[in-house]
Amino acid sequence: MLQLMRPDTHCDKGSELIRAIRGSKIAIILLSKNYASSSWCLDELAEIMKCREELGQTVLAVFYKVDPSDVKKLTGDFGKVFRKTCASKAKEDIERWRQALAKVATIAGYHSSNWDNEAAMIIKIATDISNKLNNSASSSDFDGLIGMRRHLKNMEPLLSLGSDEVRMIGIWGPSGIGKTTIARVAFNQLSNNFQLSVFMESIEAKYTRPCSDDYSAKLHLQQQFMSQITNQNDMKISHLGVVQDRLKDKKVLVVLDGVNQSMQLDAMAKETWWFGPGSRIIITTQDQRLFRAHGIHHIYKVDFPPTDKALQILCMNAFGQKSPKDGFEELAHEVTQLAGKLPLGLRVMGSYFRGMSKQEWKKALPRLRSSLDADVQSILKFSYDALDDDDKYLFLHIACLFNYESIKKVEEHLAERFLDVRQGLNVLVEKSLITLIDTIYPFDTTIRMHKLLVQLGRDIVRKQCVREPGQRLFLVDPREICEVLNDATGSRSVIGIAFEICRVKENLHISERAFERMSNLQFLKFWGDHDILHLPHGLEFLSRKLRLLHWTYFPMTCLPSICWFYALVSL
Repeated sequence: MLQLMRPDTHCDKGSELIRAIRGSKIAIILLSKNYASSSWCLDELAEIMKCREELGQTVLAVFYKVDPSDVKKLTGDFGKVFRKTCASKAKEDIERWRQALAKVATIAGYHSSNWDNEAAMIIKIATDISNKLNNSASSSDFDGLIGMRRHLKNMEPLLSLGSDEVRMIGIWGPSGIGKTTIARVAFNQLSNNFQLSVFMESIEAKYTRPCSDDYSAKLHLQQQFMSQITNQNDMKISHLGVVQDRLKDKKVLVVLDGVNQSMQLDAMAKETWWFGPGSRIIITTQDQRLFRAHGIHHIYKVDFPPTDKALQILCMNAFGQKSPKDGFEELAHEVTQLAGKLPLGLRVMGSYFRGMSKQEWKKALPRLRSSLDADVQSILKFSYDALDDDDKYLFLHIACLFNYESIKKVEEHLAERFLDVRQGLNVLVEKSLITLIDTIYPFDTTIRMHKLLVQLGRDIVRKQCVREPGQRLFLVDPREICEVLNDATGSRSVIGIAFEICRVKENLHISERAFERMSNLQFLKFWGDHDILHLPHGLEFLSRKLRLLHWTYFPMTCLPSICWFYALVSL
C-alpha cells in the first residue's frame, strides 16, 4: 500500500487516512512551496515520520520546486507559508511540525530541479517504488528459515546502523554454513534505509572472467558493480575511479557475496571513503585472510546451528514442519548427525527424503553413511580446489588420518613431508576447512575437520583409483582395507592406512605378505575394541619409512626381524 501526501488533502485525524498511513509500506511526501499551508498535511507528515521511526516505514520525499534546505531551515517562501500557518497554533504542535520537516528534509529524495522532463522524473519514481515493493514482498521468502533472527541479532553490534561512519562487515564461515542466506536476509531487511543498494551474489562464479591483465579484470568487475547499483544495464566505464566519483556522497548498502580474491574487493570496495556517510558494505567469504588484507575488523563468524535448530532445518525440508513426523524421530536425528549440522547438507538431505516412506529412509541411510551427496560435495569441493597443491595434500592427510589429532603430533608426523606444517594448517583454518580447538587436557590444540569435509577428502582419494583401492594414497574404508590386506594388493602409492577394526563384523586373517608391496607406507593406524585381526603366518614385512605405527591388539609378540624403522616418530 502507498500513501501520497498532497497539500490539498483535508480529512479528520481519526479518519481512514490516518489508519491508511499506519498500514502503508511506503509513504510519498510531495513537498511544494505551499505544502506547509495546510495544518492537516503537517499533522499527517508528523504521523508519517513517527511511523518511519517506530515501524520502519519507507518514506520517499519529492521536492517539487522547493529547496530541501528551505524545508529544513524554514527559510524562503516555504518558511513564510509555514509561519503563517503557525499563527495562533499551540506551541507543541508547532514544535512537532518543525521536527517532522527537519527530518523529511534530510531524506534523500527526488528534486524536480534535477530533471528537465517531469514525465521522466515520474517514471523514475514509479520504477523505484515498484522495486522497493518487490523487495519488501520477497522478505517473506525467509519466514521458513531457521535461526535467522538469532544471526541478525548477533550482527546488530557489527552493523551499528545508527552510526554515520562507513563500515565494512565480514561474514565468515565454511561452504554451506549459510553465509549467503544471512547476507540476503540482512539485505532485504535493511535496503529500504539506503539511497542505493546492490546484492552481488556468487562473485567468483558470475562476475569474474579471464582477462588479459589485472586492470582489465578490475574494470570488468567495477562495470558490473556500477551497472547493478545504478540499475543501468548498458553502463560503460573507462577507468577505476568511477565508484568513488559516483558514490562518495551516497548512502549505500552493498553486499559482495562469495569473494575469494583481493582483486575483487579492490575493484568494488577497496576503501571506505569511496562511499557516503552511513554506508554499509557486507562481504561474505570463507577466506579470513581477505579481511585481514583489507583491514576489515568487524567480522561475524557463522557457527554451526545447535542440535535442535539443525533438526528443525532438516524437518522443514523433509516434512514441511519443524519437527519429525510420528515414527520418524530416530531416522531424522541420525540424518541430522550424518549432515554434521551443516545447513546446506541438512537442506539437501531433507529435500532428498521428502515424501519418502519410513522404509525408503532406512534403505537410503547406508549409502549416506559412506558417501557424500553430489550437490553438497560440489559446493564443498570449491574450497578444496582453491588450495595450492601442498595445502590440498595436507587437507587429505587430515581428512584420512589426523582429524582430532593434536597439532604437536601432526607437526611431528608430517615434518619430513611439508616445509611448514603450521603455516599450512593456518591456511586451512583461514579457508574454513579446519578449526583449531584448545583442550584443557592434555593442554594442547586439537585439529577438527567437519565430518562432511572429511567425507569430501576421502571421496577425492577414492576417485584416484575407484576399482583398485591398493593404488590409492590412503586406505580408510574397512571393507576395502580387508580386501587389500587379504589379497596383498597394496602398492607403493599407499602412504597411510586408518583401519577401525571394530567396524569389521567377522574375524580377519591377514596374509604374511600383506604389506610387502607397500614400501612407501608411512602411517599405519589399526585400532578397535575387538581381538578379531589375526596373522596366522606372521608378518614378513613392514615399510622402513613408517613414521606412525599404532596397532591395538597387535597379534604378534614381536615385530618382524627385518624391520628397521629409521623414520619412526610414534609407536
